[in-house]
Amino acid sequence: MKHELLEIFTRDLNKLKAEILAYKNEKNIWVKDKDIANPAGNLCLHLIGNLNAYIGVYLAGTDYVRQRPLEFSATGTPREILVAQIESTIKVVEKGLTNLTDKDLNGNFPIVIWEKPTSMTYTLVHLASHLNYHLGQINYHRRLLDV
Repeated sequence: MKHELLEIFTRDLNKLKAEILAYKNEKNIWVKDKDIANPAGNLCLHLIGNLNAYIGVYLAGTDYVRQRPLEFSATGTPREILVAQIESTIKVVEKGLTNLTDKDLNGNFPIVIWEKPTSMTYTLVHLASHLNYHLGQINYHRRLLDV
């Protein structure tokens, strides 16, 4: 299962990178409009923060310190920095998932995230679906507001 999850995370993080690179006007990555409170740039920062916080710290053993409020309040991070952070996150996810043993996969995630312990596979599937959910939002943001 870890190989399949790694393939999905890598595929979708590369799609995230492609979406950020597909903006014709880099400034539009940060556009808010009407009821769209989270532009693509903030969603991208949120995904990077989420995966580095959970997979990076708890599975890859990084010393990443998440600053979640900044994921939604920071603006104007240059596209090349976002892309570099996505590429770095791909490596972190690869290390974290590669480190997993069968025993790890059959156990619980190392910390409680949602009120009660969850299995490793549940947590990783949740993180992958969370990535995909926001990836879809970014795709729509680009197609609606990058005009």
